[in-house]
Amino acid sequence: MISLIDLFGAIVFPTWLDETALEIGPVSVKWYGIAYVVGLFAAYLYAVRIAETGKHWLPPGPTRGPQIIPTREDLSDLMFYAFLGILIGGRIGFVLLYSIDMIWTAPFDVLKIWDGGMSFHGGFLGVCAAVGYAAWRKKTSYMRFADLACIGAPIGLGLVRITNFVNQELYGHPTDLPWGVIFQTAPDSLPRHPSQLYEAFLEGFVLWLILRVLTTRFKGLTKPGLITGVFVMGYGVFRFMVEFVRTPDNIPQFGMLTRGMAYSLPMVAVGLGVAIWAARRAAVEPAYASRRIGTGKTATPGTA
Repeated sequence: MISLIDLFGAIVFPTWLDETALEIGPVSVKWYGIAYVVGLFAAYLYAVRIAETGKHWLPPGPTRGPQIIPTREDLSDLMFYAFLGILIGGRIGFVLLYSIDMIWTAPFDVLKIWDGGMSFHGGFLGVCAAVGYAAWRKKTSYMRFADLACIGAPIGLGLVRITNFVNQELYGHPTDLPWGVIFQTAPDSLPRHPSQLYEAFLEGFVLWLILRVLTTRFKGLTKPGLITGVFVMGYGVFRFMVEFVRTPDNIPQFGMLTRGMAYSLPMVAVGLGVAIWAARRAAVEPAYASRRIGTGKTATPGTA
């Protein structure tokens, strides 16, 4: 029987594509690190644009009162806290969820972030903590900050998944599909699913588009928590789906579930619960914190 590979061949990973973006003396800059920085900054700029576009915050019907919208300054602080949350949470999550033996076999390696090893689920919890700190410090609703953090998060997710492809890591199972890729880092020369690109498309572009439509067409930001719930649920669903073709981590799994599946299922449940909770609540109207010294008042659009 003739396979698709026999008919169309497979894609050999290009030799000119390397994980190192540039080298400056003894220092090498990796695409992976650039993706994190660019993704975070792009998410910040996108959140600022959404926050400063008044029509996205105006509810079409009755409301249950005003809630403050974070300012550009607030979001700048959030970006810094989120960066720390991603860095610390992502590394701790990787160690605890995927390489816990590192703690007693090579404890100093826990700090070697530059050698790779970051967990999305750990980074996600780190960002949740960062959002909580920002909301407490700015005395603003947690869900307001969370929604603005989530609308641009798929940008960074997509970029990081693309660099996973560039690094030839987290590839998929062998396949005879014509877009199978022969990775040089794989233990064989079999074409494999480019699962990194599947995730970049689903967790990046598709999830961003869903949140974009929810924000601009359905006034999702007028119900704090709705965007956050859909993001968390959407990531969990897409990650669970891709795990069927992605090569599992070389560590014990949870029965029929890979670790990625097991860690994503709670996200689906929690995200769905938050989305339903937010959707059932009445909308809120926008309010803006006064930056005038000596005042603690808030103002609705058109009065400040």
